[in-house]
Amino acid sequence: MQQVESYGQNLPDQVDRIAGLFDAHLGLINDIHDIYRDRAALEREYASKLQLLVKKATERKNKTATSLVAGDSPTKPCSDSTVQQNTFVNAYAQIITSMSKVAQDHVQLADTITAQVTEPLKGLERRNENLKRKQSQFYQKLLSERERIYQDRLKYDSGCAEVDVYRQKQYEQHRDDMHTSKNVYLVSIAVANRVKGKFYTEDLLNLEDVQELQTRLVENCTNVLLQAQTIQVSHQEVLKDRLASVTVALDGIQPHKDQNLFVDLNIRPFTLPGDWSFEPCTSHYDTGEICLETSPKVFLQNKLARSRGKLQELESDLGAKRDEVEKYSNLIASYSADNTLGNIDDAVNGYLDTQHQVTFSATSELVFRTEIDTIAAALGDDEGGSSPHDFKSSSFSIPTTCGYCKTSIWGLNKLGKTCRACGLSVHGKCELKVPAECTSVRGDHKISESPSRTSSTISRKEKSNEDPRVAFSGRHSSHSSAADDVAETSPPSSSVRVDAPHGYPSARVVFDFSASSPFELSVSEGTIVHVVEEDDGSGWVKVTDNHGGKGLVPASYLETADVKSLELSGGSERPQASGQFVRVIYDYEAQGPDELSIKEGETLELSSGPYGGQNRADGWWEGYSNDGTKGIFPSNYHRLLRLLREGIIAVE
Repeated sequence: MQQVESYGQNLPDQVDRIAGLFDAHLGLINDIHDIYRDRAALEREYASKLQLLVKKATERKNKTATSLVAGDSPTKPCSDSTVQQNTFVNAYAQIITSMSKVAQDHVQLADTITAQVTEPLKGLERRNENLKRKQSQFYQKLLSERERIYQDRLKYDSGCAEVDVYRQKQYEQHRDDMHTSKNVYLVSIAVANRVKGKFYTEDLLNLEDVQELQTRLVENCTNVLLQAQTIQVSHQEVLKDRLASVTVALDGIQPHKDQNLFVDLNIRPFTLPGDWSFEPCTSHYDTGEICLETSPKVFLQNKLARSRGKLQELESDLGAKRDEVEKYSNLIASYSADNTLGNIDDAVNGYLDTQHQVTFSATSELVFRTEIDTIAAALGDDEGGSSPHDFKSSSFSIPTTCGYCKTSIWGLNKLGKTCRACGLSVHGKCELKVPAECTSVRGDHKISESPSRTSSTISRKEKSNEDPRVAFSGRHSSHSSAADDVAETSPPSSSVRVDAPHGYPSARVVFDFSASSPFELSVSEGTIVHVVEEDDGSGWVKVTDNHGGKGLVPASYLETADVKSLELSGGSERPQASGQFVRVIYDYEAQGPDELSIKEGETLELSSGPYGGQNRADGWWEGYSNDGTKGIFPSNYHRLLRLLREGIIAVE
């Protein structure tokens, strides 16, 4: 055993430092006391919150236990004993009970810590503080006594001084007193030396030797802390027992047993719902036979073809999805046996997602097969044409005539369909009503007549000397116009000559159209234009007019026109027109009712007369816009054009 060094022998005259060490020990014991005091408070707070949680959970369990076991409307009564048969609910009840007991255990732990740890530590600190104070007072008395004895040595000096003062008077008496003081002084020196020796060799040794007090202090504190550890270990053992009981209840959960209990409590008669049958409208008598008149029959033929195409696409995708379900099922089985192979949650999510897709796809497959079987049985061998249209969704920013019902298609949200092969545009609702007679030729739209449709059909292009690159359908107008020949003086030598679009098909404008972008061309009803690019399915045609303008116009705003009809419909487009044209080079917004708003690139025709055209006013000319409106505009906002008989446009 290691020898204990003595404070008194090894640390002489170190009373203050030893007292400081003792104070540090007392401070540590106070800190330990505070820790366990706060720990007890936390245990009580935790127990209080846990009890509140248990109370709420118990109330919810009591409300929902019957529904969890037997559902909302069981066919058999569900008593408390029946509820206890459910292993899942029973395990949950065991968890709540365990939590309630744990809360009580924490309250007991807090009480035990208070009684056996914090209070003993507080008493230990208080007792040792009193002992330390008693030793400090004793040390102060020792110092006072030592100083008093030391002061006796100084009396001889005062006696000698008195002899010198009274040397002339009563000398003998004072000399005797001085000798007596000397003797007392010598005796006091001997006493002081003896007391000093005792103070440092005995008294101080005993005073500094507080190791026994400090040892008992530390040992007592250690015993209290060991008791605290024992209390906590015991508490943990109790908690382990609580958790063990919950574990047993959880291991006893049997989902199949609970499911069987639910089935037993909810067995009731069930009859499969009957099939639906045709019910005629109360206001119209009809039979349950499929109608095979011309238009409904075309619809059925197209729907049959579409269902077969979609079924063929779906079958390959459905097979791949079913293989994927099988793969996920194997992964789940492997991960369940060995969870180190992968994340079973990801496999389950993938399995469920794919299984959902398979379910919906299988329903779609059943729908397509039922449609095919029903329609094929009704149609027999008459399944329609062999050249179906290949429609795609299209947006129409301008009114476009539906090739089937002859009404306008309008909207930017893909409200119509356009055939990729022939360019036929129809409503989405009319898609399946169009016979499968696609010519695969752009602009050549053929739709058979139907007794139920009285509107005019789209005429096919005649195979004649007419240019086969374009054919237009639409409303025929009784009026037409052609550019007047203008006989003017020859243009300046600096003018640029542009060839007119000879060789392009001609078309007549049947509706006024105002350009809304630089890529479009404003045209007026009755104007003759030349088609530069056909409709590509977008509903737009690129044309050029006799004034040199070029741009896009709606295909439904044009109709076919041959050369003979143009020659027979000759004449001036506008009364009092001069036949002289100008091209606008700057935009101008009208500032008054007699002015024209003009746009860059627009072509205007000047008016005639002594006060018209260039004679209107200084800096102002008068003319007609493309829609026939007459007005004035700045003379420096345009460039003069000349239209010659040879079809050549000269620009000044």
